[in-house]
Amino acid sequence: MLRSVLKTAFGSLFLSFALAELAAAQNSAARMDEIVQSYVDARQFMGSVLVARGETVLFSKAYGAANLEWNVPNTTSTKFRIGSMTKQFTAAAVLLLEERGKLKVDDPIRRYYPDAPPAWDPITLYHLLTHTSGIPNHTTFPEFESLSTSRTTPDQLVKTFRDRPLEFVPGSEMRYSNSGYVLLGAIIERVSGTSYEKFVEENIFTPLGMKDSGYDSNQSIIMHRAAGYGPGPDGPVNARYVDMTVPYAAGALYSTTADLLRWERSLFGGKVLSKPSLKKMTTPGKSDYAFGLEVSSQSGRSVIQHGGSINGFSSRLAYFPDDQVTVIALSNLRGPGADSVVEKLGALVHGETVILPSERQEIALPADVLRQYVGTYAISAGPNVTITLDGEHLFAQISGQPKLQLFAQSETSFFMKAVEVQVDFAKDASGSVTHLVSHQGGRDTIAKRISG
Repeated sequence: MLRSVLKTAFGSLFLSFALAELAAAQNSAARMDEIVQSYVDARQFMGSVLVARGETVLFSKAYGAANLEWNVPNTTSTKFRIGSMTKQFTAAAVLLLEERGKLKVDDPIRRYYPDAPPAWDPITLYHLLTHTSGIPNHTTFPEFESLSTSRTTPDQLVKTFRDRPLEFVPGSEMRYSNSGYVLLGAIIERVSGTSYEKFVEENIFTPLGMKDSGYDSNQSIIMHRAAGYGPGPDGPVNARYVDMTVPYAAGALYSTTADLLRWERSLFGGKVLSKPSLKKMTTPGKSDYAFGLEVSSQSGRSVIQHGGSINGFSSRLAYFPDDQVTVIALSNLRGPGADSVVEKLGALVHGETVILPSERQEIALPADVLRQYVGTYAISAGPNVTITLDGEHLFAQISGQPKLQLFAQSETSFFMKAVEVQVDFAKDASGSVTHLVSHQGGRDTIAKRISG
């Protein structure tokens, strides 16, 4: 009798726990949907979103249109250009070739480009992978926009930047450069004897079962591919044309949220690279940049991530290794929406309270309170931030950028409406303001007060 009672009691207890967990999951999914929808409503996002913990998909949903002119909706199987997220696949391809004895990450690039200019002599593959080569970024050249609409070859792309002076001594700084990944793609071709497109297809996509991923094409019919859009004054507009031979190994791939989850599980599950190679790929160099991946922390949690932005598309893929959480947002509306969605969903799935821009409550503070924050704040190895007071309104301005108003939500915490940024001011024991902390895109930036 007692055993029966206990069995019934424990059964009821376990059922209660199970129901509570189910309710929590449903509430979380509902809040995730609410978060993403807020960016859809603000015309900052349309696309596909996925959140998973380990093998379990917690949330997967599509928003907006794959083609606005035909009113074809996005689905969770829609294919999107992923832009610079391509770089992690290029990095993995280099490491696969290293494992096969075809090259070494520490090799000088002159070994593969014997006619390289003398200035490139100190540059290694490692420098290219980590954006520390000093080779200027060809996508910032004034003539790039006109060049980007014409079909090209890897060697022709290299010619656009090979004779430009280096921006710094190789290895001394980190400065994002698509040129480096163009060179890596060309080196992959020279070493493997096949095209970059074919190498990635045969050595990554096919073995991993990524059937909805590939090298994008302006000519091929690619089923379920989204059209790309940019923001306009009255809503989305068709994106400017780019020939997909131009972004090449720096940004020419397309994929789906499901395929990218398969990629993350495989990469960090040891199905792509050996443990030593994966460690190389995920060990950050300067400015938290590893091999095609940013390795940093978000709210104290380790995160390995990368985004992408290309005509008509934005993307972000974040992986939290401590609890194997993956957050993916692929958008066919270029802009900050994908980054913001991933940041917010990553925070929510880790139990943080997420406050959307539309939910922030502005309060009024007297000018005497605001005046204590006026001054200049220095970002380490970066520009200064100037805080000014105009009447009863506080403004922030980064050197060389527009002045933006700060709105108070408490006496020390402020937010912007023009961009999604929160600014918190810190004080010492005497009550003097010592520094500010800017929160944007999951990153915290500290600026110390140097005058005011």
